[in-house]
Amino acid sequence: MRWTAATVAAATLVTGLLGAGIAQADAVAKKAPATSTGWVATWGTAAEVPFSGQQLAGFTDTTLRQRIHVSIGGDVVRLRLTNVYGKTPLVVRSATLARPGATAGDIDPASLVPVTFEGATSVTIPPGAEYASDPVKISVPGDGNLMASLYLPGPTGPATYHRDAWTTGYLATGDQTGQPTVASYPSRITNFYFLDGLDVESKVDGSVAFLGDSITDGTHSTVDADHRWPDYLADRMLQQPRSRQFGVVNSGIAGNRLLLDYTGAGQGVNALARLERDVLTQTAVRTVFVFEGINDLQNDPTQYDPNQFIQAYHQIIQRAHDQRIRVVASTITPWAGWTEWTPQREAVRLEVNQWIRTSGEFDGVVDFDKVIRDPANPQQILPAYDSGDHLHPNDVGYKAMADAVNLKLLRP
Repeated sequence: MRWTAATVAAATLVTGLLGAGIAQADAVAKKAPATSTGWVATWGTAAEVPFSGQQLAGFTDTTLRQRIHVSIGGDVVRLRLTNVYGKTPLVVRSATLARPGATAGDIDPASLVPVTFEGATSVTIPPGAEYASDPVKISVPGDGNLMASLYLPGPTGPATYHRDAWTTGYLATGDQTGQPTVASYPSRITNFYFLDGLDVESKVDGSVAFLGDSITDGTHSTVDADHRWPDYLADRMLQQPRSRQFGVVNSGIAGNRLLLDYTGAGQGVNALARLERDVLTQTAVRTVFVFEGINDLQNDPTQYDPNQFIQAYHQIIQRAHDQRIRVVASTITPWAGWTEWTPQREAVRLEVNQWIRTSGEFDGVVDFDKVIRDPANPQQILPAYDSGDHLHPNDVGYKAMADAVNLKLLRP
C-alpha cells in the first residue's frame, strides 16, 4: 500500500478513535465493579514428595494447626486438602477454621467454625487425590489470616507436604481442633501439611498463579512476616480498585526445575510435570507468572542448551493458552558468588534471558535480572538485596521485585 496524505489522515483518525474507545473502556472499568460472584483461589501452596523424617513417617492421633495468609478477602471460603503423594487413604476426622487470636498460634474462639465435606465433619481422601470442602461462612479481610486445624487419627502414612512454609505451624496430640490457645500445641512445624489451597467467594475476576522455585517460595524471607515477593505484590494489588484485584497463588517450590525433577530434599517434580496441578487446575486462574530456570543451571545435571529452556517455555505457553490462561515470564536473576556459578553457566543464563526479553512469545515480561542485579557487576545481586548466599534476595530485594511488576500485566 502506498501511503498518501489522505491515508495518513484516515489512519490518524482511526487511531484516535481507538485510543478514545480504550480510554473510555478503561474509565468504565475503574468505576464499575464486577457483577458476578464465584470461587477464586486466594491462597495456595505446591505439593512436594515426602522423602524422610516426619513427612515420610506421617502422623497418628495428631492435630495440625496451620496459618493461611490470604490475598483477597471474603465472607465465604472453601478449604482444599491434598493427599496427592499419599500411599493410603487420608482420614481427616475433624477440621476447623478460625481467625487468629492475640497470641501467635491462638484462635479467636468467637470465629471458630467447623469445616464439613458433603455435609460430614470427617472426610477420607484417596491416595493421589485432592478434596474441596463445603462452603464455610467465615469473614477474612484481604491480607488477612485464617488458622486451619486438622485432626488426623492416622496413621496417615507418607504426608503430602510443602517443605518451606516460612510460616510457623503447630502440632498437638489428640483432637485439639477446637482448642483456642496455643498452649494445647506443644510442638512447632515449619512445613505445610495436607493443604492445597483456599478459595473465596468473590467478585474479582480470577487469580494469578506464580510458578517458580525457591525465590518465589520465599527462601530466606523473614519467618511469619509474609515477605515473599508474591506477598509484597499482593499488598500492592490490594491498593487497586476492586475491579482490578485478583487472587494470588504461590506455586513456588525450592529447588524446582523446568526440565528435571529436583534431586535433593523436597523432591519437587519438574515444572512441566506439575503445571496441570499447581497452575492450570487452580481455581479461576487467569494468568500464570513463570519464573523458573536457575536450578536447571546450578544443579547437576546442568542444562547447557538454551534451546531446551526455550522448548520448556513453549510448552508452558501452549498448555496455558489452550486453557485461555495468559503467561507472563521473568528473566533469570543473577547468581555470581553462589557456589555452583561458572562462566559457562552464566553464558547460558544470558542467552536464555535475551530470548525471554525479545522473543515476543509471552503475554508479558518482567525483567527481574535488571531489577536486582548490581549495576557495577551485573553478574551478581546488588549487595543491598542479597540475603548473603548470592542467589536468594532478602526481604528488601523481594520487595524491589514486587514493586517492579506492572500489575496490568497480571490482571485477568
